[in-house]
Formats: sequence, structure tokens, C-alpha cells
Amino acid sequence: MAFKSDIEIAREAKKRPIQEIGDKLGIPTEHLLPYGHDKAKVSQDFITSLEGKKDGKLILVTAINPTPAGEGKTTTTVGLGDGLNRIGKKAVICIREASLGPNFGMKGGAAGGGYAQVVPMEEMNLHFTGDFHAITSAHNLLSAMIDNHIYWGNELGIDERRVAWRRVMDMNDRALRDTVVSLGGVSNGFPRQTGFDITVASEVMAILCLSKNLEDLQERLGRIVVAYRRDKTPIYCRDIKADGAMTVLLKDAMQPNLVQTLENNPAFVHGGPFANIAHGCNSVIATKTALKLGEYVVTEAGFGADLGAEKFFDIKCRKAGLKPAAAVIVATVRAMKMNGGVAKADLNNENVDAVKKGCPNLGRHIANVKGFGVPVVVAINHFYSDTDAEVQAVKDYVAQQGSEAILCQHWAKGSEGTEALAHKVVQLAESGSANFAPLYPDDMPLFQKIETIAKRIYHADEVLADKSIRDQLKVWEEAGYGNLPVCMAKTQYSFTTDPNRRGAPTGHSVPVREVRLSAGAGFIVAICGEIMTMPGLPRTPAAETIRINDEGNVEGLF
Repeated sequence: MAFKSDIEIAREAKKRPIQEIGDKLGIPTEHLLPYGHDKAKVSQDFITSLEGKKDGKLILVTAINPTPAGEGKTTTTVGLGDGLNRIGKKAVICIREASLGPNFGMKGGAAGGGYAQVVPMEEMNLHFTGDFHAITSAHNLLSAMIDNHIYWGNELGIDERRVAWRRVMDMNDRALRDTVVSLGGVSNGFPRQTGFDITVASEVMAILCLSKNLEDLQERLGRIVVAYRRDKTPIYCRDIKADGAMTVLLKDAMQPNLVQTLENNPAFVHGGPFANIAHGCNSVIATKTALKLGEYVVTEAGFGADLGAEKFFDIKCRKAGLKPAAAVIVATVRAMKMNGGVAKADLNNENVDAVKKGCPNLGRHIANVKGFGVPVVVAINHFYSDTDAEVQAVKDYVAQQGSEAILCQHWAKGSEGTEALAHKVVQLAESGSANFAPLYPDDMPLFQKIETIAKRIYHADEVLADKSIRDQLKVWEEAGYGNLPVCMAKTQYSFTTDPNRRGAPTGHSVPVREVRLSAGAGFIVAICGEIMTMPGLPRTPAAETIRINDEGNVEGLF
């Protein structure tokens, strides 16, 4: 069977002028700031004018732990949004922007796939409207101003050994994880050890995605702890006087981006923190704007529900006052087989026993999401090699967990393939059965919050942390940060910190290697196991095959 590639399908899209897409949501043309003909930013003035309007229903799309077999979470998010519009509901999609690092590494694009895509696909996966460049520049402006302050006399008394602010770039580059800056003599400053993170791990990214408006953005930027004095008292971004200039650099990036699906339905694509090293959700301002404009808002959280959904609930919903009405967990027969021990090369062969053996991974995610008081439906993202017996095995297992699994064919059929899922989501959302509550209260001690996530979501026996880490958490509690939620930086491939342990393992430990304070974003980052905040490229990066062909089109990116 011959299939068109995602990019071939995207290039055939019958896109409508972005003003028409805005008109579907009641956004006047004068409040759209166009970037070409098919994408635009929505003005802050218009967003402010929506205050007081009733909110629509918020639907979260999450997934099982990712496998090389593929799950299709963004594809399902787009497909469900199109499906809801198909059955007569006014639905808006909210997803994240793509990072260049993974696109040139191995992950590929972040705009969906098949006939469930957001367009313009190529631009979304490359520079888009420049938001990530603005975030990178704002972050590194602060870095430059810190070193400049030290160079010109260090009036604030920064202890050069305790500069906490690293630099960032939007590319996978392992050589920059640990670096020394200011070598080369007196005129270049004072040498010190530091390093780079990828832009999606930047606290500036998290701040932009959690801020309500420009005023809130600048206040949060000012709260960033950048360094400490010898007496260990903190120095803030506002002490360096960088918060104003950073806000100027982020002024346009703060405004959500409006684009469209292949079926000309509206989609906001804004912000892009990773879920394995950051909080993994699109921006609060895009989600809240969409809720004022649509009956249903379909959004996603990164990677599996143990990371993305947990952070969506415990960080984004907690801080923004959001109450999700329903959740969709995406699974595939292929991934169930891989969790059941089948090698990737053998996934096209029917193996009902392996499907059954792999289903406990899905079952744990169902239970975890229900634990937040949110009703769940499972979307089986269909692959051509799936057999009826394998699909039925997943449906039977999910029914035993007290939920329903629905076969979805949106990759091949667009919204036609998600009609059944759309009807079920409406049923769940309108039933009033959601009783959302975060996993832990604000006033729980920080280490206990880490333990609560590890034990209740990962099903670990214990959290391993040195005394220095526990002491650091106590210092932050005494400084007034004890009410912050926790953002776990952990491998996405497993409930454990070992990426090779599939399924639903128990009896494991979660080692916390480092903790970082993100005072501006408003959470504590716990770095677990071998997770890296600056990824590396694979042995054969996708960049090797990316080029412009004789027709002037990009090849190899998707």
C-alpha cells in the first residue's frame, strides 16, 4: 500500500487566509498580526477584552510512555479537534511549538501527521514566528549582563562560584553541557565553569508559558534567582536590571500564534517546554484565550501521562486555575506489543499475547489520570498493520479498567476517523463527572512532594537523595519557596529512571541527582537519573539528510 508522506499531504493543503480562520473565532482582522498569509499573532488588547467571558470545556490529550513504535499524541490532538468541529462543536486546538534540536536530531516534526496536521508544517517546525529565538536571546541577555556586572566591579557581591544561571541554545549540542567561559585574559572577564541547556529547558521558556500578560511576565522574570553571594543570599534578575530589556525582547513572543489544521480549523501553537526536562505544556495565555473563544479546547501535554499529564495537572492547572473536563490517553497496538517484549522489526506480525502483556503500561496511566479526578477515554491510534484481534484485546483490557477504548483512524481519514472519539469526549465533558484536584497540596514539604509523585505516579518504593539535596530543599522552604510545585526531570521512556524498563514496573527507586529553583516560573526542578537538560544528537542525525531539492522544497525534515 502506497502512503503519502506527512510533508506531501501538508503541501497539498487548501489553506485559507489566516483572517478567515480568525473570523471563525470572532477575532477582528485588526487584532491579527500576520506573519505571511497563513499564520498570525493575536494581540494582547484583544485577549484582554475577553476577560469575563464564559470558558469552554478543556480536554487534555496525553499518552502511554513513548516507544520507537510511535504513539501519535499530537496527531490525535489535531484529529480530535477536527472531529469535534465535524460533529458541530466549536473546537480550538492548543499545541506547543517545535524545537530545532530534536527536528535536526531524531524526533521529527511536531505538527501532527497524515490527514491530522497543523499547517504550515515546514515553517512551524523551523523558525515559525521567531518565538524560540526571542526566548534564547532574552535568556542569554541575562547571562551577558551577569558576567558584565562581575567584570565592572561586582557591586552586588556575586560569588562567582555560585552563578546559577547557565546559557541556552535551541540545538542539541552535548559539547556545550559543561564549559568554561571568560578565558583569554583580563579583558575577557573572570573565568568560571558553566554550561548550556537547550532553549526548551530555559526558565524563560517556562515563565513565558505560565505568564498571564506582559506585566506578569516582567514580574516573573525579575524573580529569577541568578546567583548567590558568599553568605548564600540570593541575587535576582531584577537586581541585575535585566528584566525590562528581557520583556522587550519577549513582547511579540508573548502573543499566541494562530494557524489552521488541514481542515481549516483554528489552532493556537505557542510555547514549547519539553515534558522530560520542563513542564511540557503550551502557554497558559494561548489555552485561556482559546477557552474564551471555543466550546471545546483540545490541548496536549508532552510524552507519557507520568510526565506531561502530571505536570499539566500539578503545575499548569494549579497555577492557572484550569479545570479539565476530560482526558484522552493515546495508545497504539504497536506500542502495546513493544511493551510486551516484541522487537521493533517484528511489530507488523500479529501477536495478541504480546498486546495483552504490554497493556499494563496503559492501565497504569489510566489509573493515574483518574487519580486526579478526570474522566478518561483511550484513543487507539490505528496503524495499517493492526489486526481486529489485537485491537479487541486493547478494548477488552481498557473495559476492565472501567474506561472505553475507541479505534481512531485520523491519520488516514482526518476528522472522519475521530467522529466516535469526539462524541465520547463530549459525553464525558458534559457529564459533569470531572472533579479535578492536584496530586498534593501547596503546603506539603518539597521532598514529600517529590516522594508523592514518585510513589503515586511512578509506583516507586523510595526516592534516593543525598543529604545536600534534602538540605537545599529545606533552605528553599525557609526562604519562602516551600509552596511551589515540583517539576520532575526524568526519562520519558519508562515509569522508572531507566529508559529500558518498559511496561508497569514496581519495586524501583527514583534517584534525585540535582534540584534547581525556578523562582520566576514558580516550581522546583528535580533532576532524576541520567536525564540531560542539553540533549545530544544521535549517531546519524536527521540533519544529514535535510536539504533543499531541485524544486526548492525542503527534504528530509519529516
